[in-house]
Amino acid sequence: MNEADDHRYMGTALALGRRGQGLVWPNPAVGCVIVNQGRIIGRGWTQPGGRPHAEPVALAQAGDAAKGATAYVTLEPCAHHGQTPPCTKALIDAQVARVVVALQDDDPRVNGQGIAQLRAAGVKVSTGCRAKEAAVDHAGFFLRINQNRPLITLKLATSFDGRIATATGESQWITGPKARRLVHAQRARHDAVMVGAGTARADDPSLTVRDLGVAKQPARIVVSRRLDLPLQSKLAASAKDVPLWLCHGKDATSELKDAWQSLGATLIECPLIGRQIDPESLLQNLAERGLTRVFCEGGGTLAASLLHADVVDRLSTFTAGVALGAEGQPGLGAMGIDSLAEAPRFTLQSTQKIGPDALHLWHRA
Repeated sequence: MNEADDHRYMGTALALGRRGQGLVWPNPAVGCVIVNQGRIIGRGWTQPGGRPHAEPVALAQAGDAAKGATAYVTLEPCAHHGQTPPCTKALIDAQVARVVVALQDDDPRVNGQGIAQLRAAGVKVSTGCRAKEAAVDHAGFFLRINQNRPLITLKLATSFDGRIATATGESQWITGPKARRLVHAQRARHDAVMVGAGTARADDPSLTVRDLGVAKQPARIVVSRRLDLPLQSKLAASAKDVPLWLCHGKDATSELKDAWQSLGATLIECPLIGRQIDPESLLQNLAERGLTRVFCEGGGTLAASLLHADVVDRLSTFTAGVALGAEGQPGLGAMGIDSLAEAPRFTLQSTQKIGPDALHLWHRA
C-alpha cells in the first residue's frame, strides 16, 4: 500500500466510525476497514452500547481473507480484557500483516500497549494517518479521559440580531423546518441533549430525535437548580421511556426530588457557584456517568455560563432572516465581559444555507 491508498482507506474507516457517534458512550466511536490485495474485505464500526468493537466486526466480515491483510483503525486497538477480549488479540489471531492506526489511545488501559502488542507479535504498525480528522471525531472521548468532561456543542437558533424569542417569549419558530430537521440529526450524533430550566419551562420540549428512525434516543438533561419544572410536561410524561437526568442544587426540596424520581428521572446533585450550578462540576458529573458528547440547546443563561467557564468546544449557530429588536430575548445571558480580550472566541469551520436560514459551524479557537 502507498500513502495515497492509506489515506483513502482510512477515510472510509473514519466515515464508518461516525456511524457510532451518540450510540456507543462511554466507548469511542471507532471505524475499521480491512483490505487485502486492493479490495475491502471487511468493514466495521463500534456497535450500539459500545460492543462489539469495530475490529472484531470487520474481522468477522473478512473471515479467512484477513490473513495477510491490512487493517485501518481510527483509534489504537484496545489491549486490555474488559467485557470482551482485546482487539489486539483478535487482529493477531486473524494473522493480519499490517495495522494502520490514526491515533494512539490516551486511555491508560491502552496508551501505546495495543501498538506494542501488535509489533511484538510481528504485525507491522503505522500511525498518524489522518490523525487530525480522527482527533476531531474522538474529541469527546479524549476530553472525558484527559479532562473528566464531555465535549460540548452549543446550538443557538437566533434572529439575525441575536434574539431567541420575542419580548413576550414567543420562539416557535424562528428558523424553518429544514433547520429544525438538521437539529434532530445533530442531536442523534450526541450522547445527550441538554437545556436549562427556563427553556424546559417555556418550550415544554421533548428533546428527542424524531422522524429519523433512530433506535436509541440520546439521554435528556435539564439543568435546574431548584427542580422547579412542570410535573405535567412532555419530559415528565416520557421520563420512564427515554432517560431524563435532572441536574440540581442542594436547595431542591425533598418533595420535588421525590416527585421526579417517582416519574423515572435520574437526579444529579451539583455544587453551586453563587446562584447557579457550577458548570465545571456539572460536566464532571456527566463524564463520570459515561457521557462523551453533549448537545446543549440553551437557553441563554445556561449557554452563557458554559461559555464563561470556557467549556464550549463547538458552536452550531442557525441564523434566520428575521429581526426581533432590542426588546426581544437575547441568545445569551449576562457574561460580565468588560473588554474584548475577555470574550471567548471561536474559529469558523463552515457556512451552509439551510432552507431560508444560515448555519455556521465554529470550533474552539
